[in-house]
Amino acid sequence: MTITRRSALAGALFVAAPAFAQRWPSRPIRYVVPFAAGAGVLDIMARIVAQRLTERLDQQVVVDNKPGAGGNVGADIVAKATPDGYTMLMANTALVVSPYLYARMTFDPFADLVPVTMVNSAPLMLVVHPSLPVKSVTDFLAYAKANPGKLNYGSGGVGTTPFLAAELLKSITGIDAVHVPYKGGAPALADLVAGQLAFMIENVPGTLPLVKDGKLRALAITSRKRSPLVPDLPTMEEAGVAGYEMVGWNGVFVPKGTPSEIGDKLHAALVDVLRSKPVQEQMAALGAEAVGNRQATFAAFVKSESLRWGAIIREKGIKPE
Repeated sequence: MTITRRSALAGALFVAAPAFAQRWPSRPIRYVVPFAAGAGVLDIMARIVAQRLTERLDQQVVVDNKPGAGGNVGADIVAKATPDGYTMLMANTALVVSPYLYARMTFDPFADLVPVTMVNSAPLMLVVHPSLPVKSVTDFLAYAKANPGKLNYGSGGVGTTPFLAAELLKSITGIDAVHVPYKGGAPALADLVAGQLAFMIENVPGTLPLVKDGKLRALAITSRKRSPLVPDLPTMEEAGVAGYEMVGWNGVFVPKGTPSEIGDKLHAALVDVLRSKPVQEQMAALGAEAVGNRQATFAAFVKSESLRWGAIIREKGIKPE
């Protein structure tokens, strides 16, 4: 799919509100999560938001897991849903890179979906199996360059945040490592612990307990600043990988054509939830930062993420596996 400037901007606006928008919400809201239940941080964050949003709106917000095709199955459902404010999507980087990976798609994520707000952002962690003879990022890169093509790494699939994080590291440093795709981050981490993989760049909530138990070794964090959960762990840039920054994010999207009054109400409710102390504390405990930014700010970020990762996908000739 070719992404034009027109389609990239098409989803940035809500539409004029009909009369029924004034009564919103008058029934339960479907919150589609395009990955399996319990499959990762996105699902956890969606459930935190759903619980608090239910309380805020005095109307049930129901998480509906619709996994498949790297998140495209669930996203397609929302893109084709009636734009009445009763169906919304929780999505991440996989949504905005899918047009670069799949020649044929049943929806256009930029023209058919409207970004509402970013829910959270969170760094990832570079972890290796303890048997790998490296203690730092410098050691790791030296070992990888001395053994081109011999190191393997896992992710929940092409286009996922951990996959892109590893591809970014390969692009910047020139190391050669083999990708092994899985049907989720959890089975990939299990194989890393078992020694079937050499390294991964995965979310902090999934990796930190394994690091603390000595089952994995942490080398660096992927954000520009250190994580308060692991304050002694350097950032990639501090560890010598200049220009490296990778932050995972999750955000809410609704179908194009959603009335402005509903979109504004939903945005306001989400911001209230995400800026509340309980939610900020819940997300911080998982190594994430609750965001709740302006709709225009999030829309601009989504566009920039698409352009950034699209360039790397084209440069590397990455295809779905």
